[in-house]
Amino acid sequence: MKRFSTKHSSPDYLFITLLVILVIFGLVMLASASSDLAKTKFGDSYYYLKHQLLYGFVAGLVGFLIGSFIYYQHWQKLALPILILSLLLLILVFSPLGFHIRGGDRWLNVSGFTFQPSELLKLTFFIYLASWISKNGSRSKSFSQGFLPFLVLVGGVVILLLLQPSTSTAILIFAASILMYFTAGAKIRFLAIAALIAALGFTLTVYFSPSNYRLKRILTFINPSVDQLGRSYHINQALTAIGSGGLTGVGFGQSTTKLKFLPEPIGDSIFAVIGEEFGFIGSVSLIVIFLLFIWRGIIIAKSVADPFGRMLITGFISLIGLQAFVNIGAISGLIPLTGVPLPFVSYGGTALAAFLTMSGIIVNISKYR
Repeated sequence: MKRFSTKHSSPDYLFITLLVILVIFGLVMLASASSDLAKTKFGDSYYYLKHQLLYGFVAGLVGFLIGSFIYYQHWQKLALPILILSLLLLILVFSPLGFHIRGGDRWLNVSGFTFQPSELLKLTFFIYLASWISKNGSRSKSFSQGFLPFLVLVGGVVILLLLQPSTSTAILIFAASILMYFTAGAKIRFLAIAALIAALGFTLTVYFSPSNYRLKRILTFINPSVDQLGRSYHINQALTAIGSGGLTGVGFGQSTTKLKFLPEPIGDSIFAVIGEEFGFIGSVSLIVIFLLFIWRGIIIAKSVADPFGRMLITGFISLIGLQAFVNIGAISGLIPLTGVPLPFVSYGGTALAAFLTMSGIIVNISKYR
């Protein structure tokens, strides 16, 4: 087995700078988007911000420091145990420790501490997948030894997520996994097979979904003018918020839709609040920061000689990039509406902690190019 040097140089400071911008902007934006809602529900305008700082940022900062200072190759040794742990946690959402909220079983409640195992899975699964692909080497080009085991591995995780149901997370993990696998040099014809399987799986999932809610989302995307007070209400309010921002926005904290009209203003719809308060210029600026962040991650990955490190960055960056695209695209009416939060910006402590830990690992890998 080829060994790679443990000598390191400086981390990628541009990547770190872009990360800091995203995190600070996310916290500032959450303070605005959540203030009215927090005041109404808890009597404290900064309730959600405090919660995000404590359970998201502080935990994420610890994860970032651990990821950035521990030599990334150690994660390869832990890949299987931490994946098994996160899968067990994912299964526990169907036990008495899990609780049902917003139509899904996605949360665990342990002594009053709540978190989403699916967010932790995003971290651990790509660590394991990077390890598996890098060890598999040239066998990735084989159907029986590479592609078929890959489909079984990814498919098992996707099925667990669909049972919650967490369709958007399942699609994101599947898509990012495919990008990882084909970046490793898999054959193009396998991509066609994966696309067919994904299309068939998505069709069956939509068809058999309870109350046809997934089908209703697709129909709403096709014709958002239908049932504007019902199934089209969310997307129409989001588009109204974005449109009312104009070129420069109505001003920080001045959104009029975030309290009474816009569903999930601190979660899935936070980009609509950004569009209203900072306008077209602010929205595009955020998109550019995300693009630069993803571009820098790709540059780091391309410069890494170690297959495990290269695959690890590819998986993390693919997931963050796809999730940002899906959130912004959905809330802007470019794709069907989903329940995907905006990375580093939307409310969610588990998600922020996981993304910061991923970023810390990327920073560590950048020191060993």
